[in-house]
Amino acid sequence: MSPHIAQSPTALADPDELALGLPESYLAAGHTLGSWLTTTDHKRIAILYGLSITLFFFLGGAAATAVRLELFTLEADFVGSDTYNKLFTLHGVIMVWFFLIPSIPTTFGNFLLPLMIGARDLAFPKLNLVSWYLNLGGGLLAAVAVLAGGIDTGWTFYFPYATVFSDTAVSVAVLGVFVAGFSTIATGVNFIATVHLLRAPGMTWFRLPLFVWAMYTTSLIFVLATPVLALTLLLVLAERAFGLPIFDPARGGDPILFQHLFWFYSHPAVYIMILPAMGVISEVITCFSRRVVFGYTFMVYALVAIAVIGFFTWGHHMFTSGMSPYAALLFSFLSFIVAVPSAIKVFNWTATLYRGQIGFESPMLYALGFLGLFTVGGLTGLFLASIPIDVHVQDTYFVVAHFHYIMVGASVSAYFAGLHLWWPKITGRMYPETWAKFAAILMFFGFNLTFFPQFIAGYLGMPRRYHVYPPEFQVWNVLSSSGAAVLAVAYLMPLGYLTWSVFFGARARNDPWNATGLEWRTTSPPPRDNFLGRVAVLGPPYDYHPAGSPPTQDQPHLPTQESQA
Repeated sequence: MSPHIAQSPTALADPDELALGLPESYLAAGHTLGSWLTTTDHKRIAILYGLSITLFFFLGGAAATAVRLELFTLEADFVGSDTYNKLFTLHGVIMVWFFLIPSIPTTFGNFLLPLMIGARDLAFPKLNLVSWYLNLGGGLLAAVAVLAGGIDTGWTFYFPYATVFSDTAVSVAVLGVFVAGFSTIATGVNFIATVHLLRAPGMTWFRLPLFVWAMYTTSLIFVLATPVLALTLLLVLAERAFGLPIFDPARGGDPILFQHLFWFYSHPAVYIMILPAMGVISEVITCFSRRVVFGYTFMVYALVAIAVIGFFTWGHHMFTSGMSPYAALLFSFLSFIVAVPSAIKVFNWTATLYRGQIGFESPMLYALGFLGLFTVGGLTGLFLASIPIDVHVQDTYFVVAHFHYIMVGASVSAYFAGLHLWWPKITGRMYPETWAKFAAILMFFGFNLTFFPQFIAGYLGMPRRYHVYPPEFQVWNVLSSSGAAVLAVAYLMPLGYLTWSVFFGARARNDPWNATGLEWRTTSPPPRDNFLGRVAVLGPPYDYHPAGSPPTQDQPHLPTQESQA
């Protein structure tokens, strides 16, 4: 064990327990389907979530592929108007509600939160399993909506599109999202209780890894914001079922009220997607730069500030919907303010990299891609916070590009960074590093080729959700559709080589990256109860080098050709 690990948070094992021998890993706790479907082990539930959200990811991606194929040409050559509306709605509903929102919290959060704080499991293991069934059930209801004729309202279910005027399966899709909302609430309650009650001795609040802080702040948003969405969707169902005059203007309802309620949840939901990504990136950058996180305390306060201020910025989605100019000015000001803690995190990540012993392993390549994409998405967000510019580009592809740079470019880059960082811990196997590096670079290139042209097309005036467009926009759509093909390959590659690694990959060491943190102080993969003995925390997180000294030059323990053989 290298010197900097000796000073990191350490799991201390009871000698009597060690004498009993190493326990089996959590993967060996049962091999039947029933043992997986009834498990209460947080690590196995994380695997279940990983499998289900991967299914939803590729389902939503297939719809996006069809959309980009249609937009390759000027006319409706691939699908008609109704089918196009259903395709982009399916893409949005599946990707937002059933992949982006649950992706990092339910997979890495479930697997790593107890490990990182020295706990044996989450506070409520049975509730954890129930949350997965709720999420899966909601997703299956959304799939039923597709089979029942699709949904054509857009993923936001705006009124009057979502009134009984729409004869598609809107109610079934809304019910699916409603059910999935209870899954996120259950996950949030579980994480909050776990962090408060199950931290190991010595694990004080400011010894928590930044990933744990990210999960904690995200869970607060889960618990506080999701009930608003649930009640709003319940009102939608009641209006469609019983004809109540709530949001439908033809019946005396207020469609703007729906927008306020929807975005009161859905803008904090943006931070549900990006705060966990920030936690992952903090872990990756400190590991592969061999440096202590610069400004740890400010990084914690920045996470909390983003979560709090994010509740007061929903109105910037509605500058063109009709609101008081004074309210619009306030929402614009708050939208600029929430960018400050985000900028603090980018500056601190950059400062962490400064003079570090940087290693360009695949998790780091994904993390560096995150920095670039998140910065572009954040800066264009400032454009949209400015009322005159927002009015000009509202409902154009500029908004689509900004949204995807944050929600897909940044969040998915972080998801893949975490997947490659913790894959050896999850499976006990190493993957082919060369292929992983190539996929990371290809994803960054493909994403920019897909979405950067959309900034230009949107600024020039191309509206979103149109499948027939004037000739002057074709070059930008051809570039975007070509990039989507590259991006699809980059997303499919990890599915191939990670699956291969499960069966043929070299066995991973307990700490293949020479990292700090409690999750690296146990076996790969971990035992059912996570640790071999009692756990105590002896120092701060990320103790890669003593204060005032240069970073260590310890390199990750990547498998050699001999060990792979």
